[in-house]
Amino acid sequence: MIEFTSSPVQDIWRIFRVMAEFTEGFEELSSVGEAVSLFGSARTKPEDKYYKLAEKTAAELVKAGFGVITGGGGGIMEAANKGAAEAGGQSIGLNIDLPMEQVPNEFQSLSLHFRYFFIRKVMFLKYAHGFIVFPGGYGTMDEFFESLVLIQTFKQATFPVVLMCSDYWDGLIKWIKETMLNKHGYISPEDLDVFTLEDDPAKAVKIITDFRDSQGKIGLHEPEGMKKT
Repeated sequence: MIEFTSSPVQDIWRIFRVMAEFTEGFEELSSVGEAVSLFGSARTKPEDKYYKLAEKTAAELVKAGFGVITGGGGGIMEAANKGAAEAGGQSIGLNIDLPMEQVPNEFQSLSLHFRYFFIRKVMFLKYAHGFIVFPGGYGTMDEFFESLVLIQTFKQATFPVVLMCSDYWDGLIKWIKETMLNKHGYISPEDLDVFTLEDDPAKAVKIITDFRDSQGKIGLHEPEGMKKT
């Protein structure tokens, strides 16, 4: 049973823990340079085609001069860290403490541990030039849709988001178009332009490099056209 109530003293200590996690994350990641966050299911097995594709995509990112950031666990995260490490690049894992313990994969050159999901999400966003999203479950969907919201609401301007493996995402994209857009009008047609569907690792990486070459990294709360001069 999860306990949702707490005393004022417990809340104060929680604030200090939050501050400490932010401070450690900022200090450790501030010097990583250009990096891309990769997401996907922790349940994906090494023999799975998605695992192999994530490994290859991470290696392509390293060849393009990027480090790779993952959630540090198994499955797609392990594949991406492995691909980056074996290609000689930075292989970063942002691990999370879970009731069912997540075991950090062995391919991380930098491994951070977080207690709070929201702090971990900030680190994924703040230090990445883009997202590449592989097939996954609720956690992957959460990360994908949060990135879309940040773009849609101008909290993260022109941030490239690539969905890998069209066979997995086709049904979701169809529902977004037919139900969210056409039937109910809950999104605008241009909201479909905030992500790209790809199957080729080289083309996915090119989307990220094209963004880097044309615009560079824009801060999490500095949308293009709204930055202070």
